[in-house]
Amino acid sequence: MGGLTVRAQIAKKLPNESLIYFGDGLNVPYGGRPRSEIIDFAGRAVEILLENGSKMVVVACNAATGAAIEALRARFSNVPIVGMEPAVKPAALTTKTGVIGVLATRAALCGELYLKTAAQFRETVRIVEAVGEGFVELVENERVNSDEAFEVVGKVLEPMLEQGVDRIVLGCTHYPYLEPVMREIIGDRNVEIIDSAPAVARRVDNLLTINELRASEENVPRYEFLSFAGPEYVERLRKISRL
Repeated sequence: MGGLTVRAQIAKKLPNESLIYFGDGLNVPYGGRPRSEIIDFAGRAVEILLENGSKMVVVACNAATGAAIEALRARFSNVPIVGMEPAVKPAALTTKTGVIGVLATRAALCGELYLKTAAQFRETVRIVEAVGEGFVELVENERVNSDEAFEVVGKVLEPMLEQGVDRIVLGCTHYPYLEPVMREIIGDRNVEIIDSAPAVARRVDNLLTINELRASEENVPRYEFLSFAGPEYVERLRKISRL
């Protein structure tokens, strides 16, 4: 369900474009899985998207991006493939305390793209990394407003806040669902939460122009949902996408 947060930004930015959304559902969370498994799941999902007429693919998952983006681009070189990149740069350039936090899955924190980006800024800022243990499960089970959510998120967030972070980068597309909980825990502390989904939507917009793939202004978009998890999960995706 995490990628729906990215889908929402793309739909907002590009209202004329048709969107086919594939939410695995069966194999989440990806964050603790071996790289080979993630590459396999992502490759099968892209195959299905292309069979359904996709002209561009957005890997709306940080763990899948970190583990599989290069393999996907090599295998499916006939279509542009956009990945997620944790917004370390804007966080590092705007921090006042010199300490930024990155909330992500283990797989995302080990991803080559994240490691390369983080390395560029480690000399100028301190980066506090934390794995959002249980965050994905809260979202997938639709328990983001529960007492459990405050307990689980607080256990991870409070130690970061105690270290003086004033920017928290969301390095998993599921985590924006928990932003209201995070903001309540942060309270009146001057801390900004940064989500990279809007930047991904801008990148998609640019690539549609560059590759001459943009839909006409008269196009009536179609919205589809697919999953390895079957029709019940697909219906959940469709329902949540309307919220």
